[in-house]
Amino acid sequence: MRQPLKVILDSNALFVPLKFKLDIFEETKRLLNRNVDFVLLSPVKRELELLAAKNSPKTHREAVYALRLTEKCKFVVVEAEGLAVDDVILHVAKSWRTAVFTNDRQLKKRLRDISVPVIYVRQKSRLDTDGLIS
Repeated sequence: MRQPLKVILDSNALFVPLKFKLDIFEETKRLLNRNVDFVLLSPVKRELELLAAKNSPKTHREAVYALRLTEKCKFVVVEAEGLAVDDVILHVAKSWRTAVFTNDRQLKKRLRDISVPVIYVRQKSRLDTDGLIS
């Protein structure tokens, strides 16, 4: 049997279930037609924790919900002192040769520029891929 495919989640991917009423975990598995290991990098978790700690009540509520979803992910500690979260995601995705789930337009472009496949929400109703996922 094939190994589960690793998919790195950007923080905004974890807001998808609230915004678009999509189960990102089931939909990703269905889209890729295989088992998936969802990966949460430590800087992404830290970003969510910062959002949960401050900001508006709406942002706080959404970030707390997103943090609850992270329990379904494999947590990976990454040394990223001084690096932007997107840079860490780019580096890990490239070195692991694995897909990233993000709706961040700039991050998507940067990932595509280095041939990293991207999973994203299309038309607010379904997931799609950009790039070849093997």
